[in-house]
Amino acid sequence: MALSYSKWKLHRTVDRSPPEQPYLGVSILKPLSGVDPNLFSNLETFFSLDYPTYELLFCVENDHDPAVMLVNSLMHKFPQVDAKLFVGGLRVGVNPKINNMQPAYLAAKYPLILVSDSGIRMREDTLLDMVQHMKEDVAIVHQMPFCCDADGFASVYEKVYFGTAQARMYMSADFLGINCHVGMSSLVRRCALEETGGLAAFGEYLAEDYFMAKAVVCRGWRMRVASLPALQNTGSKSVGALQARLKRWARLRIAMVPTTALLEPLSECLPLGAGAAWAAGELFGAEPLPFFLVHVLVWFLSDWLMLRTVQNGSPPFTKVEFLLGWVWSEVCAPFVLAAALLNPEISWRTRSYRLDWGGRAHELKPKLKF
Repeated sequence: MALSYSKWKLHRTVDRSPPEQPYLGVSILKPLSGVDPNLFSNLETFFSLDYPTYELLFCVENDHDPAVMLVNSLMHKFPQVDAKLFVGGLRVGVNPKINNMQPAYLAAKYPLILVSDSGIRMREDTLLDMVQHMKEDVAIVHQMPFCCDADGFASVYEKVYFGTAQARMYMSADFLGINCHVGMSSLVRRCALEETGGLAAFGEYLAEDYFMAKAVVCRGWRMRVASLPALQNTGSKSVGALQARLKRWARLRIAMVPTTALLEPLSECLPLGAGAAWAAGELFGAEPLPFFLVHVLVWFLSDWLMLRTVQNGSPPFTKVEFLLGWVWSEVCAPFVLAAALLNPEISWRTRSYRLDWGGRAHELKPKLKF
């Protein structure tokens, strides 16, 4: 289902013909915290978007943040682009990202708001593609998470995960009308957001993207996935950092939708294959081991096709590297979920949080060291 839907949905040609009505202006919120080796080049792509009317609103927590220097340098390099820097944030909840963006959100002057994480790299036609999906009854257009090409096993692991397991879940959920909104690159109608109480209404959640989408859809609006995936391009990659991120996401899903702990393993190749092989043996007398091996082979080949579809071509590594990254990703998936269940505390940057059932977050005080 995900593979068929992806082939129809992703990487459509962006329509560059003049519109019947002028495109709505877009205010782009860029929350920043610290720098990485790719931050400058990532931010630079936002200054060269092929879109008629937009503004860039950069947000940092304090004026000592090294990102301030990069932003000022880019604003000096591209004076023709409407760009502003907001320092200090405004506390409206426990979510540091929401607090960081709140002053820029209040100052935004256009009816469409694009929330874009610092690690996102934009093609020049990405914003145009997203706006073209914003029909009259649509309030949120979001990009499916993916990642840029890079070297090293950590990059292979990242691309394999987001191009197979994450893509399967994301595209299947969107096809079935299930809330799968990931807010790393998300275009929102401001009027629809204001109906829910504005950006500040989601400051009590860490997964503000999920609850924002839930609140908007409950008011009769629709969501759509853009045809171009979101290209994550962080400069520092490691296997441990990606797994820590996946554990954090799993803890959020478990708190928001507790059935995740029971149903999510059934979406993974190895647990599902083991269960299906046992069932086939019990019900039909089939040999479990050959059944399991055929299941894994078919899943592996399907994931290769899925990754090629999301990549829109061949991935930047060999089939052997894909095999190693795929086996690592599939073997680690049950352990990532188990670790999330055993330790519900969430660490995000320099802060730690505890989640109530339902998703509300409480910041934990730093532990004293003696």
